[in-house]
Amino acid sequence: MGGTSLLKESGPREVFCGLTSIVWLHRRMPDAFFLVVGSRTCAHLIQSAAGVMIFAEPRFGTAILEERDLAGLADAHDELDRVVNDLLVRRPEIRTLFLVGSCPSEVIKLDLARVAERLNGQLNGRVRVINYSGSGIETTFTQGEDGALSALVPLMPSIKEKQLLLVGTLANAVEDRLITLFNRLGISKVASFPPRNSTELPAIGKGTHVLLVQPYLTNTARLLKDRGAEIIKAPFPLGIEGSRLWMEAAANAFGINQKMVDATLGPLTLRARKALQPHKDQLSGKKIFLLPESQLEIPIARFLKRECGMELIEVGTPYFNKEMMQSEIDLLPDTLRLVEGQHVEKQLDRIRKELPDLVVCGMGLANPLEAEGISTKWSIELVFSPIHGIDQAADLAELFSRPLRRNDLLNNKKTAKI
Repeated sequence: MGGTSLLKESGPREVFCGLTSIVWLHRRMPDAFFLVVGSRTCAHLIQSAAGVMIFAEPRFGTAILEERDLAGLADAHDELDRVVNDLLVRRPEIRTLFLVGSCPSEVIKLDLARVAERLNGQLNGRVRVINYSGSGIETTFTQGEDGALSALVPLMPSIKEKQLLLVGTLANAVEDRLITLFNRLGISKVASFPPRNSTELPAIGKGTHVLLVQPYLTNTARLLKDRGAEIIKAPFPLGIEGSRLWMEAAANAFGINQKMVDATLGPLTLRARKALQPHKDQLSGKKIFLLPESQLEIPIARFLKRECGMELIEVGTPYFNKEMMQSEIDLLPDTLRLVEGQHVEKQLDRIRKELPDLVVCGMGLANPLEAEGISTKWSIELVFSPIHGIDQAADLAELFSRPLRRNDLLNNKKTAKI
């Protein structure tokens, strides 16, 4: 890590749980359904995070564990079987049912793997039942996607043919654009994981080169590697520089010469830099403090430092995987203060001492910090927004320039009144 210091902290945390990932996963795979086995609190979280109206028919729900279940006075397995059967009768279009564990189901040691195995036997292939954990115990909210994809890896068919596999959920329009660019580079066979239909899993094998889209898929990457795939080492596709290095790494893996890369990506880079400039003018020289929550913090910090000219006070991340993040760390200054884990009170003390211009944090901390006069950006927006790729660099920068611009307008109004 060069001269970069890594501080490890533990203590009180302020994060969402892995159930939140259902909000983007259920949009990605419309033939799947995510059934959370949890409490009413779990149900309220998912409903609030998704913003689904009461008359909508979402592709997720919660099998509520009542007090009798938690106290061991009722057979939760029988009740879960009933809920699943009722759901499949009402929603015959479901092809894959994810049983998602939660803190309550894990506390009472409800074995969802056994439930999934039993239901698969009963359903006889009509619907595939898969289980994974979305619990918030010692995890953060993006790890829910890692759990869901890890559960799918054993079901992927085998292949020996050379191909590029993009791993991680993207907005469909962004994914289509990236695949088009790879095709222009000369990489004709490009697959995506997760797929747009849960029953159309891509194949995997020794000819597969994996390009990770998201930095929080540690376990998924390990399982894909165990299946024979090669993980391409590269920064993540956030910003112009990161996206270009990401695509160049794939081009190198497929033997594509640099002239082809420059001819394909050069015009996009020039256009993106022009679109980025107004946001860079707003952000340059401003101090930013990133609290740990999404695991996107290190690639975001690299983009804000190198392409937007921001000063990094502290970059926090829930977990630090050196192998996965090495390409990012190599692009960051040796003076970076990197913090793994969280002791929220100590980090808030450092924020109050340093007085950054902007803090990236969870929703639970944003309002209190705003009340203290510190501008904030919700980290969860980084996951819900289409920010990947060269074309999206300006949109990514705007997520950070907007709260600063808003703060300037409010301060100008206050000054005008005085």
